[in-house]
Amino acid sequence: MTGNTFGTLFRVTTFGESHGPAIGGVVDGVPPRLPLAEADLQRELDRRRPGQSRHTTQRREPDRVQILSGIFEGLTTGTPIGLLIANEDARSKDYGAIKDLFRPGHADFTYLAKYGIRDYRGGGRSSARETAVRVAAGAIARMVLGDAVRIRGALVQMGPHGIDRARWDWDETARNPFWCPDAAAAEAWADHLDGVRKSASSVGGIVEVVASGVPVGLGAPVFDRLDADIAKAMVSIPAVKGVELGSGFAAAARSGLENNDAMRMKDGRPVFLSNNAGGVLGGISTGQDIVVRVAIKPTSSIATPQRTVNVDGAEVEIATTGRHDPCVAIRGVPVCEAMLACVLADHLLRQRAQCG
Repeated sequence: MTGNTFGTLFRVTTFGESHGPAIGGVVDGVPPRLPLAEADLQRELDRRRPGQSRHTTQRREPDRVQILSGIFEGLTTGTPIGLLIANEDARSKDYGAIKDLFRPGHADFTYLAKYGIRDYRGGGRSSARETAVRVAAGAIARMVLGDAVRIRGALVQMGPHGIDRARWDWDETARNPFWCPDAAAAEAWADHLDGVRKSASSVGGIVEVVASGVPVGLGAPVFDRLDADIAKAMVSIPAVKGVELGSGFAAAARSGLENNDAMRMKDGRPVFLSNNAGGVLGGISTGQDIVVRVAIKPTSSIATPQRTVNVDGAEVEIATTGRHDPCVAIRGVPVCEAMLACVLADHLLRQRAQCG
């Protein structure tokens, strides 16, 4: 299997399966002499960790990360940083009854068609369990970016229910289980998700990630555009089906005058009067906030019976039991943050290499 590495200078390679003994990764290209400890990574992993409320999967994984290499006396050495996270609460028996069935919405059929073999235990390599390593890598990327760059994410829509942007409060995202910046919306979502779970179904959502303090000049024209790499990073996350920057799809309904970000001079430098571009023009960062929204589909594993086929081609019915997120978008917030951090760290190092 190819395609397990992301990035050019800041490179992240992940390995492992959902129900294997462990998942892990290698982060290469990290500059030397950066202070880094397991606690720095654990802080971000704890934000993604399952089983923290009734609204997420009850799989109890502590997600304790071990740094195996690349650190000496509390500082990065510039060599590859090896990471390992043990799988401690896998229940493979939950999948025994459906191991020969193709679960709707999952990669079961495509993996078997491509490789001729698949790990049916929780989806194996295709499982979102792999994203824990991305979150750890994202924590390292934040160290590369430094304190001047701040990356924050929020869930702004659950199913058909969006937030009121007039009530946006970043501090509120840490006070509810949904990373929601609108306290009133979060309260309504709790009741909505309880109903979804009781109906044996699931729901999707939209995550918005904002990076502030990004310097001007990251990214390159044509194939290495910053927004192109951001889009690829986000769509590489399991269950992501759409990405937009700035005004995104809404730009299609606007005139050029409405959507262009007018400019003026302030304190001797150009400033933008709006940010419909989402912080990127011509594939290069403008210095404004980078604003990314990510559409995440409903969790495919649901207990409601559905029509499918098995490996022998027979038409059958399937109901997927076990421990699953009724809304995977909730734990997708720290994952989207991590992927944006990895892209920005990569492009920051590339900018330094080319332009000094």
